[in-house]
Amino acid sequence: MSEPELPLQAAIIPVTPLQQNCALVWCTRTKSAAVVDPGGDVPHILKAIEQTEVNVDKILLTHGHIDHAGGAAELKQSLGVDIIGPHREDQWLLDDLANSGRQYGLSDARNCTPDRWLEEGETVAIGEVTFDVLHCPGHTPGHIVFVNQAINFGILGDVLFQGSIGRTDFPRSDHAALIDAIRTKLFPLGDEMVFICGHGPASTIGRERHSNPFLQ
Repeated sequence: MSEPELPLQAAIIPVTPLQQNCALVWCTRTKSAAVVDPGGDVPHILKAIEQTEVNVDKILLTHGHIDHAGGAAELKQSLGVDIIGPHREDQWLLDDLANSGRQYGLSDARNCTPDRWLEEGETVAIGEVTFDVLHCPGHTPGHIVFVNQAINFGILGDVLFQGSIGRTDFPRSDHAALIDAIRTKLFPLGDEMVFICGHGPASTIGRERHSNPFLQ
């Protein structure tokens, strides 16, 4: 017998000199898709969309840092879709993307205003797959993550990495809040949950619970 088709697929598109994991995520049945954290290099993102032959109907942002959101306004203009997320507490970062881009040598970055801010407890759908929104501040005050426990899959941005955690040496970062969010919101999702993070390889909650040096 053939393996059952997974309800969701994802392609990672590294963008910006910071090698941020922009993710193209789509529902395998409907081919409806979302672009998560388009930090820049929009032509590369558009090429990936064309190659996968999916229908992008939204842009999702986990937080407002330049390498995650710097290309959102340009991509919105190209695709004619809404920007959804992050939490409103990151508005000050999104309002400063163009200036931040100049500091990092990313001249194409544009300020952006989401069409919809997200709060914990809300949901977003990619085709027939629905994700719960969790507010996980610490790396930034408005950082959110997207999780689906039915398929054990999450998109965690810069909260948790394989073997590391999000930096907390930025303005309005909070190390204690980040650790609390990981322990009280991500760990309860279960060890089997696979997640894409904002930089580096994917991992599981269980692997990080048991071996991440920042969480022991």
